[in-house]
Parts: sequence; structure tokens; C-alpha cells
Amino acid sequence: MNILFIGDIIGNPGRRAVAALLPELRREISLDFIIANGENSAGGVGITKPVFDELRSYGIDVVTTGNHIWDKREIIPSMETETRLLRPANYPPGTPGRGWERYACGSLTIGVVNLAGRVYMPPVDCPFRQADLIMADLSDCDLIFVDFHAEATSEKIALAWHLAGRATAVIGTHTHVQTADERILPGGTAYMTDAGMVGARDSVLGVKSEAVLRKFLTGMPTRFEVADGLVSFNAVLLEFDLQRKTISGIKRVNREVNT
Repeated sequence: MNILFIGDIIGNPGRRAVAALLPELRREISLDFIIANGENSAGGVGITKPVFDELRSYGIDVVTTGNHIWDKREIIPSMETETRLLRPANYPPGTPGRGWERYACGSLTIGVVNLAGRVYMPPVDCPFRQADLIMADLSDCDLIFVDFHAEATSEKIALAWHLAGRATAVIGTHTHVQTADERILPGGTAYMTDAGMVGARDSVLGVKSEAVLRKFLTGMPTRFEVADGLVSFNAVLLEFDLQRKTISGIKRVNREVNT
């Protein structure tokens, strides 16, 4: 069984790249379940209902998010009705939406969890303690996938060790830079610090470089715009052994496409 996790999708160029490359990947690999982080998929920050529907139309089973989930306020009503759209589970009680859910995939039940970090990030509840509660709730699942949307590498690795042997995979998002540390921890948990992004290669994390440079050089408020051109498609492929119910492989996916 193959599970594909797509890194942060950046705006319209990122969505076009997903539309272009997913059919190609499906021809090469039998993909059974697809998860993608869509918190930057609408104009570079946030997500809207039409954009969520667009991502779903490409065959993405679940869309996770992060600290930009509320940047497009029109998504808030949909957070209660769309079971395949997740926000970080460690927002305070009463926050709209859900942070984890069970999904059927053939004869299997897949638990998908979305968590946000606290180091150099907006304040949220403890991801470690929230993860403990969620693992207990999802104990009936055949596999549990965790998208940990966090800034600090140390926090991501620490959560992976905390969940080693309990979560099937802990994959980081948020930094938009694909890391080369994919591995399987003791206990069988697949880990990678950051899945990367689906955004313009010649940019600063998917944003036009001139705008980011202006911000760094002057310190003045600057309007960031999504960069276009050649798009890097970063993802992680997880191979799951159906008989042993364990991860048998983790591989980086890195393609480029003109959209």
C-alpha cells in the first residue's frame, strides 16, 4: 500500500503543479491514499472552500493545514462540515473544525492527525500532550499519520521520538524546504523533518524574492506575492506492508514542472 503526502501547496502555481503531476505519479506508482498540506493553497496564505474542493477533485483524500488556517476567514463555516479538511488539533477547545479523523481506505482505517508546534510559532496548546490523547482515541486504526506543522527541527524530532512505536508516520511541514533525513525510527515510525513545498523553485519559500528582499533590507511592511514559473513538487512516499501492518519504506519525491 502506498501513501503520498504532499508538502505545503503554495497558491495557484502549486495547485496547477499538483493537477499536472498527480496523474503522472499515479501512472508510475499505485497510490492508495493521498494527503496534502493546503494551508497556503489560496493566494499563498490560507485556504477557501473552492480551493479545498479543487484539491479534492485532483484525488487528494485529506487536506491538512497549519497556522495560516484562519487567514481566509470564509473557510471557517466549512471547518465544521468538511471532515476531510483538518486544522491543528492543539488549538484550544471550542475552535471550529477538527484536528484528527478516521478514514476508510479499502479494508483499512487510517487515522490522520494535524498538530502545530509552539517554538517560534503562534501560541497553541501542548502538541505532545494533545498527541497522547489522540493516540489513545485512534488506537483502533490500522495506521496513524501525523502532519506536524512546526518551525523548529528539534521540536519535530522530539515529537517523532515521543510517538515512536505509536504513530505510523510523523512528517513535518511549515518550513517549505524538503529535508534529507527520512528514516524509520525504532518501533516502526516513519519520520522526516519537512516534506517541503509545491511552489515556485526560483523564489523565497514560494514568494517572489524581490518582495522578501525588500522586507529584509528595509524592515518595512511588504506585500508578499506568490511566485510563478518552474514549480518544485515535494512530497513523501510511504510504503505500508499490509500483512505486517508496518511501514516498509519512506522515500522523498522531488519533481519539477512548468505550469
